[in-house]
Amino acid sequence: MGFRHNNVLHNNHFHKDWQRRVHTWFDQPGRKLRRRRARQEKAARLGVRPLKPLRPAVHGQTVRYNSKIREGRGFTLLELKEAGISKKQARGIGIIVDHRRRNLSEEGKNLNVERLKAYKAKLIIFPRKASKPKKGDSTGDDLTIATTREPLPLPSAHVREAPRKISEEEHSFEAYSTLRNLRAEARYEGRRKIRQAKKEEEEANKKK
Repeated sequence: MGFRHNNVLHNNHFHKDWQRRVHTWFDQPGRKLRRRRARQEKAARLGVRPLKPLRPAVHGQTVRYNSKIREGRGFTLLELKEAGISKKQARGIGIIVDHRRRNLSEEGKNLNVERLKAYKAKLIIFPRKASKPKKGDSTGDDLTIATTREPLPLPSAHVREAPRKISEEEHSFEAYSTLRNLRAEARYEGRRKIRQAKKEEEEANKKK
């Protein structure tokens, strides 16, 4: 049944049977309650555990986001080593490990090492058998103190400095000129070295 010439467009609906094809969500409130109860039961089964595993603090990619700190995929092996945690132990205490990640700055590495140490200091590991605790399990008063499941917050991206008076040296410093001079020195460094070497060679030839 095609459309040809300047005729009236067809308006055939053919009785779509809406009642048979419609989908309703009248069970949505009941499902919501069921999911909530399932989450509560799962939390009770797991016991006192962190809500989510520990991840490192990393800077975002690109110029637009690199001033912000976000959660990374996992801690590097070097960060774990400096914090005194083995790769196998980290998996058991809720620390994510990423063997592919590399530390490109000393500041970023130290930040995550401190994050691991803070987590380790707060961590309470309940022994499977209270009468026979294993190495690394918490004992004594540590088992009776109040626990929390809140994750370790990310550090602030910017460390705020206390207000102070600008020194005379800072006031007289010309940032633009300094940057331009350093840029020019880096650009012409190779040519100056060649010119200096040529000059020294000519002077050595004159002495002969």
